[in-house]
Amino acid sequence: MAQIRQLPAHVADLIAAGEVVERPASVVKELVENAVDAGCSAVAVEIRRGGMGLIRVTDNGCGIAPDQLPTAFLRHATSKLRGPEDLGRIGTLGFRGEALAAIAAVSRVEILTRQRGCGSGASLRLEGGVPEAVEEAGAPEGTAIVVRDLFFNTPARLKFMRKDSAETAAVAGLMQHLALSHPEISFKFVKDGAEALHTPGDGKLLSAVYAALGRDFARGLVPVEGRGGETGVSGFVTAPLQGRGSRAMQVFFVNGRFIKSQLLTAALEEGYRNQIMKGKFPGCVLAVTLPATGVDVNVHPAKTQVKFAREREVFDAVYHTVLDALAKKGGPVAAPPAGPQSDFFQTVDAKTYREQGVKPAPSPAGKTVSRPRPAWDTEWSPPARVADSRTEVAYQASEVKRRPAPPAGGSFGAPPSVPPKVSASKAPPAPGAAPTPRPAVPAIPAERRREEAAGQQTLETKRPAPWRIAGEVLHTYIVCESEDGCVWLIDKHAAHERVNFDRLKAAQTPPMRQTLLQPVAAELGSEDGALLLENLPLLERLGFGCEDFGGGAVLVREVPADLAAEDIPATLESFAEDLRTGRSPAERQERLLHTMACKAAIKGGWTTDPLELRALVDRVQSGEVRYCPHGRPVVVKLTRYELEKMFKRA
Repeated sequence: MAQIRQLPAHVADLIAAGEVVERPASVVKELVENAVDAGCSAVAVEIRRGGMGLIRVTDNGCGIAPDQLPTAFLRHATSKLRGPEDLGRIGTLGFRGEALAAIAAVSRVEILTRQRGCGSGASLRLEGGVPEAVEEAGAPEGTAIVVRDLFFNTPARLKFMRKDSAETAAVAGLMQHLALSHPEISFKFVKDGAEALHTPGDGKLLSAVYAALGRDFARGLVPVEGRGGETGVSGFVTAPLQGRGSRAMQVFFVNGRFIKSQLLTAALEEGYRNQIMKGKFPGCVLAVTLPATGVDVNVHPAKTQVKFAREREVFDAVYHTVLDALAKKGGPVAAPPAGPQSDFFQTVDAKTYREQGVKPAPSPAGKTVSRPRPAWDTEWSPPARVADSRTEVAYQASEVKRRPAPPAGGSFGAPPSVPPKVSASKAPPAPGAAPTPRPAVPAIPAERRREEAAGQQTLETKRPAPWRIAGEVLHTYIVCESEDGCVWLIDKHAAHERVNFDRLKAAQTPPMRQTLLQPVAAELGSEDGALLLENLPLLERLGFGCEDFGGGAVLVREVPADLAAEDIPATLESFAEDLRTGRSPAERQERLLHTMACKAAIKGGWTTDPLELRALVDRVQSGEVRYCPHGRPVVVKLTRYELEKMFKRA
């Protein structure tokens, strides 16, 4: 049996350091929290190489007495606790007395400090936790700590560090949270010689939000403030129409401490129920205040998780505060922007349509003009804009050839004919001559017709499809009728999404990309932005040309050809969430393809070209498409018996 021995002190210190110091951001967190506890009004943080080369934290707090400097770096040495009763009412950010000892154990540390009212300061150097002699030195009031060569004596830990850009982003995200939790303190963050963050420290939360999270996020916020029992809630939430693709912009504080809490997240999102689009998440900067005895912060080594004594009270306070703020904001729902996807029925009511059949619209000169009634009327007659399944559509090169439409009553109509190409060399017909019938397709040279005759004949003799398109309802679902008397309802968005996904997955080359006339700067936050920048080669393969724009923003210059410019920020947010949750490179790439296919697909509510509908129905009815990439069904089948049973005919 192996002998039981007590570990040497330096080994125990390294183990303890591993619980507190996971990465450079952990060092910054502990040092800045000590500065806040010291009563400072300004904190400056500088890092190099993501914090692996240098971390410098400077504050103007109360400072440390020279004779207490060596004691400050001992394990379990703290000025914030005196006895066990203090554990139940912790009101400071740091309290364990492990931070400085853990940091010094795995780095080279220099500290320079001077107490308020003292004529001189003191300095101390430590390497691997071993201190040198305390020396007298000139210094401003406050404390400056420099940490170099992090994990120099634990090479195994270095292998788990991420790229410098990722570590820098983690520190930047931490500084944002610290700045938001204490708007009365001015925070300055410098990375590799460039200033990345500077808050005014004027005590206004909105000023800190503007400086830390950007103008675009700050402009769409709704102020909230409320109380439930002993729990107070204040801060800002995003408007329902400003939903985001992930929860990266949900920031919670409890008594000035940044935390991650599923309870608070659930309460926030419950307040948005039935007010935010599915798949979108609200953003927020919420500060929860409650008595120190009502929360236990000593449940996690990194102090990012807490336990509430009365969870239901906290949940109700956040939920009702958010709900009341959104109700007060109220106001009419914004109309969709005018564009190619706008629809006639979004701007005319049913009464006007029935009585007048036209839609009044102001002309540029100020007069009222009338728009014609759509091609289908209120009697649900066949819509002429929907292609009929019996109309043969033959694809040859870039031209389309159609057979004449079937007789009236045989189908629900045919799509409008393609205008012919006009030859400049052909003389106009003589007056009085019989009009020449307009060809249904562009003119094709005789030589080409002879070369393609065999192929055209094969397509012309194709057997008509055993189904027809009966119409489209709600601009979302295609209605088809088959020969056996069944009705098929097809979700055009889900079908197109599956078609896009299969095409992207089967492609052997990167998708065709388009260069934007004006690059788009997507504000994603520090962590999401760094995550995308870490995976630039993968984004390149998917057709995106991106670069770092600073401050958590990503500048997009190129996108896949079938992606609209207004969908770029939401797509990148979804990409970041996919990269965060993907387990393997293959799974991550598949998740990104899901997102691309969804964003580029036809949306429900859009007016779709008849040929596009026909192409989707062909894929579905052939059995090629049955489920969307997320597993939702694409088509629903109703038999004649099921329909007759609904109407009590069977």
